[in-house]
Formats: sequence, C-alpha cells, structure tokens
Amino acid sequence: MAHIVADKQKLLNRVRRLRGQIDAIERALECETGCTEIMRQLITARGAINGIMAEVVEDHIQLHMVDENRKPTRPETAAANELIEVLRSYIK
Repeated sequence: MAHIVADKQKLLNRVRRLRGQIDAIERALECETGCTEIMRQLITARGAINGIMAEVVEDHIQLHMVDENRKPTRPETAAANELIEVLRSYIK
C-alpha cells in the first residue's frame, strides 16, 4: 500500500501503542487479573485496531475513489464521503 507511506510514522506509532496494549493483556492473563480489567483492556485494544482500520480504509477510498488526479465528479466525491462516514460509524 504505497499511499500509506505519507502517514507511515503515525501508523507505526499507533501499532506500537497497540502492541503495548496487547502485551498488557498478556501480562494480566499471566497474573490472573480479574475478568473486568481484562475485558477493559480487550475493549481498548479493539478500539485501537478499529481506529487503524478506519484510517487505512479512508485513505484507500480517498486515493482510489476521489483521487484529485483522476478528477472525480461531484457525485463521486459525495458518494465517497458518504461511504467514509458509514465506515467510520461501523468500524468504531
């Protein structure tokens, strides 16, 4: 995904934070931490994954559906923006 290069460092930072969250879940399981805390950590990690997914999908739509070099029509741009909004609400 060559278009990711522009946001590469930002995405890598998010993945590294996510790795830390997953490591914390592993430690909590090893220490037999309570179910409530483990579920909270799982929800947080799931939110982080969904956030990265939303960003990558949005970038993909922007690049392949409404790329300015392709000169999309106004309806195409509106449809792409609508799709992005639906995906954001669904993924998050």
